[in-house]
Amino acid sequence: MVTQSMNPLEESLKQSKDAFLAMSTLPTAQKNEALAQFAAIIEANVDFLLTENRKDIGQAEQDGLTPSLYQRLKLDAGKIKQLAQGLRDLIQLPDPAGQVLSQTVLDEGLVLEKLTVPLGVIGIIFESRPDVIPQILSLILKSGNAVVLKGGREASRSNAAFMQLVDQLNARCPFLPAHWATLLDSREAVQEMLNYPQYVDLVIPRGSNQLVQSIMAATKIPVLGHADGVCHLYVHASANIEQAVALAIDAKTQYPAACNALETLLVDAAIAQQFLPQFAQAAKQAGIALKGCSATQAILPKIEPATEADWRAEYGDLTLAVKVVPTLEAAMAHINQYGSHHTDAIVAQDSDVLERFLNGIDSACVFANASTRFADGFRFGLGAEIGISTAKTHARGPVGLEGLVIYKYKLRGQGQIVADYVGEAAKPFLHRPL
Repeated sequence: MVTQSMNPLEESLKQSKDAFLAMSTLPTAQKNEALAQFAAIIEANVDFLLTENRKDIGQAEQDGLTPSLYQRLKLDAGKIKQLAQGLRDLIQLPDPAGQVLSQTVLDEGLVLEKLTVPLGVIGIIFESRPDVIPQILSLILKSGNAVVLKGGREASRSNAAFMQLVDQLNARCPFLPAHWATLLDSREAVQEMLNYPQYVDLVIPRGSNQLVQSIMAATKIPVLGHADGVCHLYVHASANIEQAVALAIDAKTQYPAACNALETLLVDAAIAQQFLPQFAQAAKQAGIALKGCSATQAILPKIEPATEADWRAEYGDLTLAVKVVPTLEAAMAHINQYGSHHTDAIVAQDSDVLERFLNGIDSACVFANASTRFADGFRFGLGAEIGISTAKTHARGPVGLEGLVIYKYKLRGQGQIVADYVGEAAKPFLHRPL
């Protein structure tokens, strides 16, 4: 029998699968040692990382990269320091793998255990942000998985620089399998990777709607992610106006390119005459360009008209769509129709209204009297995040360590056979939880 030889990518993916099997059995102490070493290596190589990042920045300026992508691309010493601290913070979190979820006595001497285990080989495709790599790697390390990465072309030098630090980490921590983290170098390699569900267990795309949709359409591998970040803030009639203004400005301007930044502001008709002029003044000072419905324009006649497309727009910059709505129910209907099920918020003092909103919005994250920018793995105390999921699978919202494990059942017996538990004289099961 002739065995067909593997192509280079398939061989690499097989090595990733073998590496996962080794990673999945690492004890927690070794995972934490690797995280500590990686943090130290990153801190020792700040100048190298910034030098390589400046090369990407220079190329981006020549290529005319959009402001939002440029903002995501740029590294600085503060960002790198925060990355190293994030790795150390992750050490303090419990190991997500090996957690016993339940134990059940099926019969005397026959015990079923449900526990968490790492997912496997995870393919992660992302755009622009090189700081994503150490965040991803830290979560992969702690959860005992393996990863295949593909970053955007615009960050190629920065991404390669971080992967050189992984080589240093592997040298310091020989217990790590050599192929636990792999960086692909082309879009063609990504497309080819999607053809190997026998090696890759999950794909997480982080980027544009076009990227996510193309990945979902091209593979049989499960895909976890979000296609859009169309986030809303609804200002109810009972809202504190100063608080509402501050929350809307923060949600829009704190990091406009982020997927949890505010894109549509909904204002209750009962408060619009009071709220909108104050907000418009603050928005002008913050450099926000407003687009409004006809009711909004009646109060703010100098702003641009909003079109149907604006209600679905993820601007990623300092543009904001504004709509006046007649009721809470109308606001909720708008969000559930036009939103991306990512993060949506309400400003209100009426506790009944708050609960109705929190329960009625079908999004991964729903906030009351808080900025949408809080939708973040680090801010949630997850250590970091591998991405944001709007899917309804095993993980939703910011995907941290818990989203990188699945579960398995272990059954420990003493020679029991199924034949004894069927038929007229069948033994009964105890099904007693331990």
